[in-house]
Amino acid sequence: MIAFHRVGLEYPRTKTKALYNVNLEIKKGEFVYVVGHSGAGKSTLLALILRRLVATQGAVYFAGQNLKHLRGDQVAYHRRRIGMVFQDHRLLSDMTVEENLAFVLQVQGVPRREWPERITTALRRVGLSHKKRAFPEELSVGEAQRVAIARALLLDPPVVLADEPTGNLDPANALAVLEILKQAHQRGATVVVATHSRELLEAYPARVVVLKAGQVVRDERPAEGGSIRVREGPPRGGKEEG
Repeated sequence: MIAFHRVGLEYPRTKTKALYNVNLEIKKGEFVYVVGHSGAGKSTLLALILRRLVATQGAVYFAGQNLKHLRGDQVAYHRRRIGMVFQDHRLLSDMTVEENLAFVLQVQGVPRREWPERITTALRRVGLSHKKRAFPEELSVGEAQRVAIARALLLDPPVVLADEPTGNLDPANALAVLEILKQAHQRGATVVVATHSRELLEAYPARVVVLKAGQVVRDERPAEGGSIRVREGPPRGGKEEG
């Protein structure tokens, strides 16, 4: 599904290397945590998958396609296949919850007749059907983040990326957010969560990719019973560029 092959990313103005020689493969239907200290490269890795950034070395593949080669409408189509959740909810303050979700459907070109069912389903999944006419300022921090996840899941994307989705939440709300992501995974989505929360890793054991200074230093997979099995060396993925 997603493969990094010898990927590096250097910011041209500062010459700062955010990622270096990353080899990583994420298979369809996996749930993967990406962990590491601030500045380790977690957000950069997700931005490369979303194609907000382009690798300066190597190649990132999504469903067999080299993302570096996407142009124009191809980039927009690629992003429609990904549900993105950020640490801050980024809801439009002058729109109700329902209007925030409808705005996304409008931008994505979804026929209006489909809006009510999609919005109802998304809000039911996050337990906020009763908040559809509320404005963001009327929501708690946890509720706002759950609306943001509902927005990301509106089109049932095959891939969900979450960048520190529980960073601003208390433990109870963090676990509620994790449960929603877990349910998306159980419905078949490939889920990648960048986090520094050990509590999430313990609550829902899954594969853990550890970044340090822009490099993959460990790749751990849960064994039977929820313990972690360490995989020696980073996995290889993708194809050589021609």
